[in-house]
Amino acid sequence: MAKKSFESSLNTLEEITRALEGGELSLDESLKKFDEGIKLAELCNKKLDEAQAKIDILLNKNDSIIAEPFNSQRD
Repeated sequence: MAKKSFESSLNTLEEITRALEGGELSLDESLKKFDEGIKLAELCNKKLDEAQAKIDILLNKNDSIIAEPFNSQRD
């Protein structure tokens, strides 16, 4: 698999999900798409982990890293 950006991988993963949910693929095609989707999900997770590591470094306070959890829901 060629090196893809997070956004490209996520878009492809969404396309695969739609195709699988559509139910029009043969069993073999579904298995191939599923396998590709798993690989893309792993790639996306890896890229998110790398981004989190960079964020942790940017949150460096007083010469020590203080990891602060990301809260996606704002109060």
